[in-house]
Amino acid sequence: MLLEREEYVEQAYFFRVLRERLGQNMSAQELLVTLREEILSTTKLPMALDFMRVELRHSGVFGPAMAKLAHYFTPFQSFVIGEAERERGKFDFGVALEILEREARYRAEGATRQGIFLYQFESLCRNRLGYDKGLDAVAADPLFDDAWREWIITVRRQVGLVDLADMIYVRSAHYVSTRQRQGLDPAGPEKPVLFGEKEGKIALANRRRDPLLLFASLERHLNYPHVPRLKPADESRLLLPMLSRRLERVEMRLKLLEEEQRGGIDLTRFYGKSVPTPEPE
Repeated sequence: MLLEREEYVEQAYFFRVLRERLGQNMSAQELLVTLREEILSTTKLPMALDFMRVELRHSGVFGPAMAKLAHYFTPFQSFVIGEAERERGKFDFGVALEILEREARYRAEGATRQGIFLYQFESLCRNRLGYDKGLDAVAADPLFDDAWREWIITVRRQVGLVDLADMIYVRSAHYVSTRQRQGLDPAGPEKPVLFGEKEGKIALANRRRDPLLLFASLERHLNYPHVPRLKPADESRLLLPMLSRRLERVEMRLKLLEEEQRGGIDLTRFYGKSVPTPEPE
């Protein structure tokens, strides 16, 4: 079920604030209580947060609760959170929340089917979330009609075997117009056109290249949302303690050099306390 714009606006706010405040050592249940008061009461999100808080108390994770709210959260949203909560997974939970935040913001601004598919596919690709379950979740999005769902399932079967740029190009308006100019398809395409003229041109220009270059081109020219990346750890916080330890070692060496110049180093201070040996009875 497609939601109203205000629902996506509040979802984007929820995912952003949850990501920011989890880094402040606040418990998830406390955050849900606080966020419920901040979310617009005219939306359905407060009721969803109440249900998630109860489920979180029993299971300790968000994913199953979101999956049970399939009428509100999309299968892709539940899948992303579930992958971030896997015990043996390496997918960062903060990145998962940022992915959902940007997607919700894009939907609030008036998302297209092409933009949503490419954003979700790039999210799977960049974070290595797995194409089988991931594309099944993408295909189940209520935004897509039967033609789109059939094509997404085809992509799931052929990904890794057929170039994604080729699969986009042959279902684009640019491919159809080119064939008609060449007199090859006078009756029109056999299957529905899913991508526009610009997507087709960009896909044609990125054939046999890294798919990430295709995504970057589409983002630049068509303003599709940018998939977040895991930021490298900030090493500046460790720099000061490391410099302090090095200065301590330098000071110790200087003291030893000064003692040596004065007449020698007193090594007895480095000896441990001698333990008297007991006399034999």
